[in-house]
Amino acid sequence: MRPRGVNRVTIAVKDLDKGIALYSRLLGATFHDQSTPAEPYGLRCAISWDAGIELVAPLPGRSSFAEKHIAKHGEGLMGVVFAVDDVDEARQRAEEMVIGVLALIEYDQDQIREYHQDMFKKYKEYMLNPADTYGVGVVLGQIEPK
Repeated sequence: MRPRGVNRVTIAVKDLDKGIALYSRLLGATFHDQSTPAEPYGLRCAISWDAGIELVAPLPGRSSFAEKHIAKHGEGLMGVVFAVDDVDEARQRAEEMVIGVLALIEYDQDQIREYHQDMFKKYKEYMLNPADTYGVGVVLGQIEPK
């Protein structure tokens, strides 16, 4: 497994629309709505692939990691998605180090077409337990552009 750098940072916000407005104006970033695939996690979400930013906001009345993060730390940096060339090997390494894996996010080609404008040939991420990574929401991702 080889690292490929940071894919994006994840920022928790209370109001997704205000977060999008701020970073769009500040950086000229273009955001893609990712709320449909994020809803099962109790989130609204938007990603700017050009700026390397993922904004997440808790859905009212739903429990989510973002809601807990904001309650404890306030709005702000919540995590980092590290790109790797073999995400399954990276997950195995994490497990060998007794780092918990909280979730797998993997999209097939139909979902990539629907959620990501057909930008990728592979999209697979493992969310690690922040309690095992010094409080940082580390995500290991293999996201391969077409």
